[in-house]
Amino acid sequence: MPARSRLEVPRSEALHAEGRGLMPGGVSSPVRAYKAVGGTPLTIVSGSRARVTDADGHSYVDYVGAYGPLILGHAPLAVVEAIRNAAVRGTAYGAPTEGEIRLARLIASALPGVERVRFVVSGTEAAMTAARLARAATSRERIVAFEGGYHGHADSFLAKAGSGMLTLGIPASPGVTTATAGLTTLLPYNDAARLREFGRTRGREVAAVFVEPVAGNMGCIPPEPGFLEALREETSRWGALLVLDEVITGFRLAWGGWQVRAGIRPDLTLLGKVIGGGLPIAAVAGPAALMDRLAPEGPVYQAGTLSGNPIATAAGTATLEALRGAPPYEKLEARGRALAEGLREAAAGAGVEATVVQVGSLLTVFFCPGPVRDLPSASRSDRARFARFFHAMRERGVLLPPSPMECWFLSTAHGDTEIGETIAAAREAFKV
Repeated sequence: MPARSRLEVPRSEALHAEGRGLMPGGVSSPVRAYKAVGGTPLTIVSGSRARVTDADGHSYVDYVGAYGPLILGHAPLAVVEAIRNAAVRGTAYGAPTEGEIRLARLIASALPGVERVRFVVSGTEAAMTAARLARAATSRERIVAFEGGYHGHADSFLAKAGSGMLTLGIPASPGVTTATAGLTTLLPYNDAARLREFGRTRGREVAAVFVEPVAGNMGCIPPEPGFLEALREETSRWGALLVLDEVITGFRLAWGGWQVRAGIRPDLTLLGKVIGGGLPIAAVAGPAALMDRLAPEGPVYQAGTLSGNPIATAAGTATLEALRGAPPYEKLEARGRALAEGLREAAAGAGVEATVVQVGSLLTVFFCPGPVRDLPSASRSDRARFARFFHAMRERGVLLPPSPMECWFLSTAHGDTEIGETIAAAREAFKV
């Protein structure tokens, strides 16, 4: 670790101060501002395999992983070479490319029922497009989602529950109109009974139900047995579309995604993160009968200047080809399980009440008793305790997502050395 004068301002602090004068909060996405944990955000200058280096030269075992895209770790050679080879030919054309076709072919080959893919730039765009498509296909307006889920920041998905679970949604952010939020209903995640109760009275109003098959934005929370099956059964009964938001889970928990692992066939799938290998890209995917309603085949309008960008599709194709060529999912499951078991033992050894939830290469430490199965139980996690743990881990060379409600992301680059360092750091950090 480089020596520093006591009077010298850390470069990360200086850069953040400058950034705050140029960008709201000094960041381009809110969670990066460390509001949930306090302190000054690190400015990262490089990443290699399972580690990142900040502007002051400090290295960390990284579990942020850009919030999910980097399943192969930072700067994997095959992806870097694909990006370089694409960039020297041009960065964007505003025209079809072979790269789009290759990536779409890989996605369609992995997901049963997918015949068409529409590329966009972000998960928010994908969810917004799917909502518009569902409303056009069903001639209905209501969207159903689940408390604690996240489907981007389009107005339809920034609603919160009203006075009762079966009432209209209300705006969750200034700038979202009451009318828009009122067309969104939020139900409790992992509660099939409440879903059926809603469906008996209002199911025929619903255009689509959106769900993260493994919740990843209130921490890692898997679906309970029968929950996704109930969603598939109920949406079919209502005549509504089931939209699986696999922006996080797609190609991370299985080749294809959780739907392949669980045997659930949605009407539409949202993808992002892993399919871009760290570059901005997302997609809506589904059968031709639905997807061909999108312009130019059909009347449902959607467009994007940088959609299907040749550099992003090259990075995504290289990532998916690496995953298909040497599927890492069993190894990632084993490493995730080893980390989770080590963290549980470390917490118990420090006398700390913690629930560690792990699914494949996703993991969250909740500072509360279990089980954690939905937003209310996840919200019991002690946020102040997490903030102390976060900073104690950072001081010991391990970088976590700066929020108690985010997943940790493992990659194929996290090996026994990194897992061991993390557990050793946690033994001390749990005592803080």
